[in-house]
Amino acid sequence: MGKFRGWHIVAGLAAMLLAGIIGTAMGLNNTGTFMASGVAFVAVSLWVDSRISRRRSAARKGGNAAVSSAGHDAGDTPGNDPGLTLDGDASKREG
Repeated sequence: MGKFRGWHIVAGLAAMLLAGIIGTAMGLNNTGTFMASGVAFVAVSLWVDSRISRRRSAARKGGNAAVSSAGHDAGDTPGNDPGLTLDGDASKREG
């Protein structure tokens, strides 16, 4: 697959399909089934996107080797996040 970046959309569509089948089996009308499917799509796609982003950022940082119990890198002050930049053109999705 290479650099396919649409896994969150694929997971959302699968959740939408499953919610549609379950909604129809439960006897919901078309509007209820559609609304439940839409909610499932948004929830699952955002959750999967979050998990993928966490995995990619952990891989970029080299794992959790230098993370203290507070959740910050050993050399960081608690208020500074090394992943954030003030550059408006910097993309968080590169890599």
